[in-house]
Amino acid sequence: MIRLAVRLIYSALFYLAQPLVWLRLLWRARRQPGYLRHFGERYGFYAGRLPPPLIWLHAVSVGETRAAEPLIGALLADYPEHSLLLTHMTPTGRAVGAEFAGKYGPRLTQAYLPYDLPDACARFLGHFAPRAGLLMETEIWPNLIAAAHARRLPLLLVNARLSARSQRGYLRLPPLIRPAAQKLAAVAAQTPADARRLESIGARQARVTGNLKFDVTPAPEKLELGAAWRRSLGARPVCLAASTRDGEEELILDAFVRLGPPDGLLLLVPRHPQRFGEVAALIGERKLPFCRRGAGQFPTPETRVWLGDSMGEMPAYFAAADLALIGGTLRPFGGQNLIEAAACGCPALAGPHTYNFAQATEDAISCGAARRVADAADAARTARELCADPAALAAMRRAAAEFSRAHRGATARTLAIVREFLG
Repeated sequence: MIRLAVRLIYSALFYLAQPLVWLRLLWRARRQPGYLRHFGERYGFYAGRLPPPLIWLHAVSVGETRAAEPLIGALLADYPEHSLLLTHMTPTGRAVGAEFAGKYGPRLTQAYLPYDLPDACARFLGHFAPRAGLLMETEIWPNLIAAAHARRLPLLLVNARLSARSQRGYLRLPPLIRPAAQKLAAVAAQTPADARRLESIGARQARVTGNLKFDVTPAPEKLELGAAWRRSLGARPVCLAASTRDGEEELILDAFVRLGPPDGLLLLVPRHPQRFGEVAALIGERKLPFCRRGAGQFPTPETRVWLGDSMGEMPAYFAAADLALIGGTLRPFGGQNLIEAAACGCPALAGPHTYNFAQATEDAISCGAARRVADAADAARTARELCADPAALAAMRRAAAEFSRAHRGATARTLAIVREFLG
């Protein structure tokens, strides 16, 4: 009774908060109009149906969607009679998923997952009637899980991760989170530490399957594009700042101009496309010669900063760079994943804040594929040192490629768990 009462209070508060949710959508839509599209789907209202049987896979945003690509291909190959519904919560995630829809055809379709409101979740599950649901990474929604459990729909948390920080937050709400975690049919965790933390909040017998991102193969045409850029840039050092977050670009620009390779090119790629214009303004304020990939511009010898304001070209950026500073690690955002850099054979630098991907980061550092830096100044000095030492850079590049190869296989292990519920 206590658990039910807590979930009812949670639902009531969520309903009362809807005007704030709408204001947040409007605020985000200033930069990304996509937040106002398909609005009805966020409340469980959908236009078309998919032919049964149906598998549902939820990937909240860009990172989760890209990580899901090997699993999407494996599911469609393993279950040729099934359709696949791919849901998201952000327009950028939906845009990445649209690339897969174009690749796999009408068997794959997309929608927004509704907000975690009881009636919206009921409409969603009633409309699509999936045979099984797969939630990527850390999507524990009490009402959604309760609605699926009531319909005897198996929900699996796959490629699951839980940082120590998130664990502390969930442990503050045990009557709400524990029943939801206990109702998950299976949990496929990235690492043993993730499995232990997930079990601490209620998950039952979390199994370690590895990280699906290791199975993502960079598109050959993107790698070749990056290699062509590298040839055009000649011997000039190229330092990539990949998937940077708000407040990091200023630190990186100032540090690399003062302390980075003297003739180096800084390739700066913000994580969120709505910030491209803002970052361009930051570069302009410093009166640094720069150009924009989104405008089709290519660096000249005088260019100091190349702004990577394009979508879907991160493998090309990694292939063009001598090394990459991983965004989200200089400020307490928890870090972006360095796995894609390793898959492209690009050495990585990681700042102090890597709790979102702690195990992968530590493993990469221990095998020589990455180095830890204290701050932006340390990153610039390390980049200068490595760019002056081709042998050290080559050793890190080999270690990165080996690190990527050694950790593959999560897709097959995850699919084995899915088969327990789909046959």
